[in-house]
Amino acid sequence: SYVIDANGGWGNLFKTAEELKDSGVTIPVVQNWLGKFGALLSHQFIYEWFGIASFLFVLAFFIIGYRLLFKVKILSISKTLGYSFFFLLFISLTLGFAHGFWSESPHYVEGEFGYWSNKLLAAQIGAAGVAGLIAFAGLTILIIAYNIDFKFPERKEKEVYLDNETPDYVNEVREKFSQNKEVEEASAPIEFPVRDKAPISTERRQQNVVIQPNRYEGKEEEEEVIAPVTLSPLATNLPLSTAATVATSLPLTVEPTVQEEEKEPAFTIEKTEEEKKSEDLVEQFGNYDEKLDLAGYKYPTVDLLENYGTNKISVNAEELEANKNKIVETLNHYNIEIDKIKATIGPTVTLYEIIPAPGVRISKIKNLEDDIALSLAALGIRIIAPMPGKGTIGIEVPNQHPEMVPMRSILNTEKWTSNTMDLPIALGKTISNEVFIADLAKMPHLLVAGATGQGKSVGINSILVSLLFKKHPAQLKFVLVDPKKVELTLFNRIERHFLAKLPGEADAIITDTKKVVNTLNSLCIEMDQRYDLLKDAQVRNLKEYNDKFIKRKLNPNNGHRFLPFIVLVVDEFADLMMTAGKEVEAPIARLAQLARAIGIHLVLATQRPSVNIITGTIKANFPARLAFRVLSKIDPNERDKFFEDAARLIVMHQQGSTSLIQRKLKLGYNRAGRIIDQLEAAGIVGPFEGSKAREVLYPDEYSLEQFLNSMDDKS
Repeated sequence: SYVIDANGGWGNLFKTAEELKDSGVTIPVVQNWLGKFGALLSHQFIYEWFGIASFLFVLAFFIIGYRLLFKVKILSISKTLGYSFFFLLFISLTLGFAHGFWSESPHYVEGEFGYWSNKLLAAQIGAAGVAGLIAFAGLTILIIAYNIDFKFPERKEKEVYLDNETPDYVNEVREKFSQNKEVEEASAPIEFPVRDKAPISTERRQQNVVIQPNRYEGKEEEEEVIAPVTLSPLATNLPLSTAATVATSLPLTVEPTVQEEEKEPAFTIEKTEEEKKSEDLVEQFGNYDEKLDLAGYKYPTVDLLENYGTNKISVNAEELEANKNKIVETLNHYNIEIDKIKATIGPTVTLYEIIPAPGVRISKIKNLEDDIALSLAALGIRIIAPMPGKGTIGIEVPNQHPEMVPMRSILNTEKWTSNTMDLPIALGKTISNEVFIADLAKMPHLLVAGATGQGKSVGINSILVSLLFKKHPAQLKFVLVDPKKVELTLFNRIERHFLAKLPGEADAIITDTKKVVNTLNSLCIEMDQRYDLLKDAQVRNLKEYNDKFIKRKLNPNNGHRFLPFIVLVVDEFADLMMTAGKEVEAPIARLAQLARAIGIHLVLATQRPSVNIITGTIKANFPARLAFRVLSKIDPNERDKFFEDAARLIVMHQQGSTSLIQRKLKLGYNRAGRIIDQLEAAGIVGPFEGSKAREVLYPDEYSLEQFLNSMDDKS
């Protein structure tokens, strides 16, 4: 209505009362169909902006809304917006240029944008330049929109028709379908409209459908690729079923079209002289066999190991029922309800998995570890809260009659004999009585901790025996360090085959702590030499290097050799740190950081994995830890004197934050952070959770005092 009424009553909206009175208008009159809002909106878009071209906004919003509402693709949103914006500017500028010949003021036809843009351009490039710019923009959008191709017409080739190739057969078909008179009158093939008007050549005529590659790659999916389709006049006027019958009865010969320009260039690999020599050596002598130096070596058999019987777990139903009742009764004393409980029997312990009732806190059950152990009359239990991936709480209770897990029963299993690990070690059986095997090469180093008499030495012996049963002497070497002089002396018998020692040393097993430093330094030298060999061979790890050497791609005259794995086993590492200190720490840290790729792996055993024994630099490179029982979690001498005060403060406020300890105890940030770490190690607060405060695992001060008293008793 703005255009129909010329100004839509716009002028009356800004007249004062006196002007309206003088002009004879008593009240403002708005003639726009949408009233004052419509007049304001239309004046803004049409007069002050783009003129009548503003109606393109309506078309664009309609297309976008229709597509979003009915999920029908008319045009893509990006194309709609792009074309609308271009034509908005183009139409406004064109109308402004045309209207400027007979008017010197803005008009709603072109809007102020078209009027002033035309004035600005005319002042810079003149009226002829504006006309040329408008014409150039119009031609550009036409070329882009209609995909106009400026090609010179190709030379017409002689057209070959299908009916000229087999005239007799086609005439028979025409006589059979004589009712189609239009077929006889047709003299040329029927072609669908295509953009390329050049006639189809002889080679392309032999194909029924030819699809040309799209010249505008990267456009959206709605741009269809128009393919030229040629049909014989015989099949155009036939019914669909009849045409299909004729088409299927015709003999079809498909000849592959040769397109030399699209063929990929031939790619050939020329082998170097060294590769040719290595292949000749492999054909002549075969792959290198590292076991030939000890061809008479025989792997040990399981008959050397003690047989402890069938190793079947005996289930005592009475013991299971009694333990279940005692666990449920103990939890009921503390108002903890259980929805479900089940037992998994293992060789030495039985795992009771409980599902607490909704609303029961896990920390409340975890704090009852000593009470449950007291009710079960057990030496000690372990509460796993929660069980990883199960949504239950586990309570491990030692069996009254534990079963022995013999090494022979593990090495006789199919899982052990069929494993393809580089350095497999058998560590025993899981709670579900399954054989547990780990790969030392992937760990890549192992830290073993446990008090005296808790099975630490047995674990080290199991690791060594596992490797001896699986690896050949040419594939593995041991470096054994035994400060106690009695734990590893049994392995003196394998000195000729598996033990590595320094030249001039009498004993292969090192017992003197002063000689350990020389051995560790020699391992560092070996590590550097191996890295030089890997660099020369252009490989990244020991496995790739040995594979290349076995295929005779590395020349032994250049220093290359088959590299076996080296496993360094240190028993009582704490004794070495107390006697040698920094002299031992530096090479151990270097080996832990760098020796993984070249096949040197460390196994360190100690009674106390404290900070002054296993430093942070060493511990950071030992991601795999084998934990036996230790007597105390935190040594009282290493506890901060504000440890108990901080624990009570955190439990009282139920907020495990370092800033709370800083404010209340007036400590610095570093000391408060160390206290928080000690509280986490003691199990009073949970792990670090980013910006959130740590979870407090004790609900009240009473349970905390019981825990602190038990820590003092144990220490």
